[in-house]
Amino acid sequence: MAGFFIAIISGALMSIQGVFNTGVTKSSSIWVAAGFVQITAFITCAVMWFMTGRPELKGLLNVEPKIALLGGVIGAFITYTVVKSMSALGVAKAEITIVIAQIAAAYIIELFGLFGSRKAEFSLMKLVGIAISIVGIVIFNLCGNKQ
Repeated sequence: MAGFFIAIISGALMSIQGVFNTGVTKSSSIWVAAGFVQITAFITCAVMWFMTGRPELKGLLNVEPKIALLGGVIGAFITYTVVKSMSALGVAKAEITIVIAQIAAAYIIELFGLFGSRKAEFSLMKLVGIAISIVGIVIFNLCGNKQ
């Protein structure tokens, strides 16, 4: 149950962060905003690292698969794409599309056990759920255009 609560908080924070980042972009540029997000995230992580007992950094050398170390690089492009999509679509349309894309990508990653993740069995019901979600995006976008 705690996992669901944390996931709900995560989703809400992502939406709020996207709005904040889009606002920062209006006063600067998208890469300045993305850089600021990454720098402040680094500072926050460094502070939390000091506050939580400081496990050794050399553990990073043992990370497998090594591609997992690209998370920060991917994070910069996540910031960029969220800001661009929110600017183009608005907060709600961008977020609903982002969430469904996350679900579809996560399911593909699980099905094939990509990037060292645990492999999951194919489920027709999960595929139907994703398809229904995509239909939901279409309905959401169509209804949003009618005033």
